[in-house]
Amino acid sequence: MDFTQAAGVDLEIFALRPPADTHFQDKIARVRAPVTYLRKPAQGRKNPALMTLTPNSATYFGSELVEAAKVLPGFWQKLERAAGERSSVVYQAAWLAQEVRQRGITHLHAHFGSVATSVARLAAQFAEVPYSFTAHAKNIFHDSVEPEDLHRKLRDAAVITMSDYNVRHLQQQFGSDADGVQRIYNGMDLTDLQWVAPVARSPQPSSDVPPRILSVCRLVEKKGVADLIDACALLRQWGCRFVCQIVGTGPLEADLRSHLQALHLNNWVEILGPRPQQEVFALMHQATVFAAPYVIGADGNRDGLPTVLLEAMALGTPCVATDVTGIPEVIRPGETGLLVNQRDAHGLAVALQQVLMEPDLCGAIARQARTLIETEFDIARNVAQLRSHFSLPATAPKKALLQDTTVLQEV
Repeated sequence: MDFTQAAGVDLEIFALRPPADTHFQDKIARVRAPVTYLRKPAQGRKNPALMTLTPNSATYFGSELVEAAKVLPGFWQKLERAAGERSSVVYQAAWLAQEVRQRGITHLHAHFGSVATSVARLAAQFAEVPYSFTAHAKNIFHDSVEPEDLHRKLRDAAVITMSDYNVRHLQQQFGSDADGVQRIYNGMDLTDLQWVAPVARSPQPSSDVPPRILSVCRLVEKKGVADLIDACALLRQWGCRFVCQIVGTGPLEADLRSHLQALHLNNWVEILGPRPQQEVFALMHQATVFAAPYVIGADGNRDGLPTVLLEAMALGTPCVATDVTGIPEVIRPGETGLLVNQRDAHGLAVALQQVLMEPDLCGAIARQARTLIETEFDIARNVAQLRSHFSLPATAPKKALLQDTTVLQEV
């Protein structure tokens, strides 16, 4: 968003609810766009009679829908397009559409293809402006995703996603309705990501300080942390010197700590909990290798192309990752990192040992990884692609010239 503003876009932010996070990236403070929190009604259930709503039955949502109809031409007819949506989504969309008209906003963009996009889709139709959304991972792959709901959003919007893997998946699932999905990689501000050569951070063989394995993630199944712990147990059996630090927290933390205890690894593997971004970057600069043992979860959930992996590559930390989702687009075996099969603790341990033991390999893959990041993930270039995507002419009413963008976020 900071670079979007710098590119001359008049940006306003609407959020569904206040954030619950305790740690924020420093760059968030640089975002100058005003934030408006959407009002939400008490009811959150689906309305089975939504298709038959008329002005006489508008009391279901209270006076807000009556007020919306005064501002939004053809509102009652357009309300038929909300069939199957939760009443809270319709309420927020109607309120947002009024703001869009009153503020002269000409384009809506939502992040994630879930509730935020449901609200943006209806608001755009009510206000007669184009909308787009960025499809990430959970809202594409998780078992909870309703295919028809996602299909409806794809038909109505300009859609962006962050990996070729995601594009292929959507096209396979939804055919020609997903032909317009475009891959735009997440941009990275490389001025915040100073490259440090591996040789400058690896301890000497004679040093008492062991090489460091680092992983940064939420402690959930799709991050594959249990496999990393099992790989560390193998490294100990093989007599490899190392320590492993895992940054993050999540619902599996207690189970993972018990797993460490059962394998007698507490002296070698440490779960640090969450850390601010600058501290994470400092840990990456100190690490010998970054481990990204991601998996496809039993519920279908998976990462698209994890930003933290890209950050490690940009900072010069050699990376070992699994071959799931979009990761092979950036981890090219032996060139920009080492790639192993998911859920293969032995293969992961072998690759980690190789990086820990071969400094020449580390230097080569770290340099090539940084070059790839500079080429494909520079934020200024990728924001320009995003803005161009918003502004391209297309069949009405999907798109319009970008003059004033509102970003609807789930926070």
